[in-house]
Amino acid sequence: MSAARGRLVTIEGIDGAGKTTLAAALRGALAARGADVVALREPGGVALSERLREVVKDPGLRIGPRAEALLYAASRAQLVEELVAPALAAGRWVLLDRYVDSSLAYQGAGRGLGVEAVRAINAFGTGGLAADRTLLLAIDPLAGRARRGGRGAEPDRLEREADAFFAAIAAAYADLAAADPDRVRTIDAAAPPERVLARALDHLADLL
Repeated sequence: MSAARGRLVTIEGIDGAGKTTLAAALRGALAARGADVVALREPGGVALSERLREVVKDPGLRIGPRAEALLYAASRAQLVEELVAPALAAGRWVLLDRYVDSSLAYQGAGRGLGVEAVRAINAFGTGGLAADRTLLLAIDPLAGRARRGGRGAEPDRLEREADAFFAAIAAAYADLAAADPDRVRTIDAAAPPERVLARALDHLADLL
């Protein structure tokens, strides 16, 4: 008998919302509840996608908005084919730090390419693979920027964008959540990490 299909859970939000922190905590919490979990980040996860990550984040490169959207979609396509789809087919949970919604918000809204245009290229790239649940970490863009500044790392190409860019992204995320409330569950990212984790687990309870 073949294994039941696994679950795809994605974590979304602007830079500085705490996605990486939640992903690490959630991986441990799900494993403790008996889930077989693989945690991945975007862009990245496989060799080609990691190389593309270096490209799209390089502050020394000029990348046009359409090329940027296509690079993210290409990275995502390779990750889905090489790791995500096989893991789901084997019955594993896949926890993804960013997925299609990031492109819809960043390139569709932030770059002004249009959400539906970006959705179309990602539907092609992923073969239409959608998340079972998306956890959206909502935070004021200025607070997110302050968190990023506290890391002490040099900002990458996207992190150097103006405040208006991130305001457009945050608004797009809110619109995506409002349009698909069954899939996208919003969590206050300003709450303490333990409360954010508890809310995330509440939003996944029906999938466990």
